[in-house]
Amino acid sequence: MGFLRSRSAVTPLRRVGLNSATVNAVSLSSGRRSSVVQAVALHRPEEPMHCIRPGVLADTASSFLSAFAEATDAVARGGDVLYAVKCNPEPAVLRALWAGGLRHFDVASPGEIRLIRQMFPDAVLHYMHPVKGRQAIRNAYHQYGVRDFVLDSREELAKILEETDNAADLGLVVRLALPKGNAVYDLSGKFGAAMADAVELLRDVRAAAPKVGLSFHVGSQMLDPSAYERAITLAGRVIAEAGVAIDVLDVGGGFPVSYPGVTPPPLGDFMAAIARGIKALDLPESCRLWCEPGRALVAPGVSLVVQVVKRRGDELFINDGVYGALSDAGVPGFRFPARLIRPFEVMTDAADAAFSFYGPTCDSADKMNGPFHLPADVKAGDWIELGQLGAYGSCLRTAFNGFDQARVVEVSDAPLLATPGYVLRSCAA
Repeated sequence: MGFLRSRSAVTPLRRVGLNSATVNAVSLSSGRRSSVVQAVALHRPEEPMHCIRPGVLADTASSFLSAFAEATDAVARGGDVLYAVKCNPEPAVLRALWAGGLRHFDVASPGEIRLIRQMFPDAVLHYMHPVKGRQAIRNAYHQYGVRDFVLDSREELAKILEETDNAADLGLVVRLALPKGNAVYDLSGKFGAAMADAVELLRDVRAAAPKVGLSFHVGSQMLDPSAYERAITLAGRVIAEAGVAIDVLDVGGGFPVSYPGVTPPPLGDFMAAIARGIKALDLPESCRLWCEPGRALVAPGVSLVVQVVKRRGDELFINDGVYGALSDAGVPGFRFPARLIRPFEVMTDAADAAFSFYGPTCDSADKMNGPFHLPADVKAGDWIELGQLGAYGSCLRTAFNGFDQARVVEVSDAPLLATPGYVLRSCAA
């Protein structure tokens, strides 16, 4: 008889460091991380290189935690920020967020639960996927100490109760469906209980668990702060009709970041909208507020260096694409800030021009229209840094066509774009 074994389709990111010889070669001061340009000069990468900025990640986490604390203080409540691990589970990223003060994690799979528990034994894990396998529930509760579970149906409630042996210490959070909104990524179709069903579910979980909550998600990259206020109002109607006291109100994620041509309102505007919405509800004083940021915490903290393999007019063939870290640049059409890197040549004063990219695979759909603005004299052999790729970049890589090699370095320079409302302190000048 044969046997089954698990495998990963994607080669893990390969970490490269700076030894004493290379540090001396670029005259780095003791203890200081390199810049992206220095890393390119050192490694001359012919495969994609992910540049992690631990200082930016830690500062962004600290800034977001402070902003959410101010919002919850404004309504005299406690609050918790849950990082959505699916957005970027790279261990170096997670360590930087932990250094910035994050202690709560939104986990959505057994793999994410194992990873966070191994890295941070004292972390608080919240299983926020509304549809889970039985073994996943069982292992989360009995093996990894997870107590908070999200659900959006009676079937899921029954599974959770059965697989935890009707535990007396559960936190059960009902996911409420929202009407289709105007987020860049609408998330209204897959999960969430309709209003009438959510009312009944709240009553059911109140009878089954000591901690009860209600959650929603306004969509990813939400640029309208008032969307949170409207969603909180709808949640208030559900709570009032259910006639139960809740212990948690989770306002979800969706907090936006900057991209070329997109400058969101300051983070404080979103927090103010949340505070206004909460003030209008008659919630128990003990009710805690949760949120689940992903993109807002990690997007600016990682960039990607690619190499130009060929130029054809205004089309550049590069060594990463939609099957790698640039999935969002494909059909979703995200544009990323770009800069040319030539560590061994003097940069010219060529005017900028608009380019599109082709990725390395043989699939013609491996195309990114952009436009990406770069000096008009860009050529094969040049390197390009693309910013704002900490969110859904490395974690969406595939092994398609064999292009699954990538490396990771840690750098200290500032991100290519800044998002309003975030205070960054740890970047190199």
